[in-house]
Amino acid sequence: MKYLVLVVLFLFTGCIFQPPIVVDNQVEVYEETEISPIIADQSTQDLLVDDDGEKLLSLALAHTGTPYVYGGADFHGFDCSGFVNYVYKHGIGKNLPRTSRAQSDYTTKLERNELVPGDIVFFDTSLKGRINHCGIYMGNGRFVHASSGKAYAVTTSNLDKGFYKNRFRWGGRVNN
Repeated sequence: MKYLVLVVLFLFTGCIFQPPIVVDNQVEVYEETEISPIIADQSTQDLLVDDDGEKLLSLALAHTGTPYVYGGADFHGFDCSGFVNYVYKHGIGKNLPRTSRAQSDYTTKLERNELVPGDIVFFDTSLKGRINHCGIYMGNGRFVHASSGKAYAVTTSNLDKGFYKNRFRWGGRVNN
């Protein structure tokens, strides 16, 4: 019986992690909330991830599910800027300012179409004209961040849909 349970768990585990599929130079990206895939043009610069971008995203995604904690800046819990600060410091050795507003001033400003994986994305979630949220761009319109919203944890979201669509202000790149 014990082995049967292990075999069943093993079989289902293979279904959970679906890598993107390339068909006719198109990448099918599976969203957690959608049944059908989203098609993205593989030729976009979104898909070009350098070594630093890979390190940042690997570390950031490893913390998916870590609880949101206001003022948190370590693996026990993060707020948005604490999460970005932690990932940059431990992923590629870059020390960033502590708040999202200070981080936005510290980086080189980017338009939406200039973003590459590993860049920081900045938001005005209160719509009061000031930066108060940030995350790390993953590519294909997705970003990873410590959310104080419904997820109340490190999660991924879409720049082009839902809550964040009209709150995105700009991206930022940390220079060497």
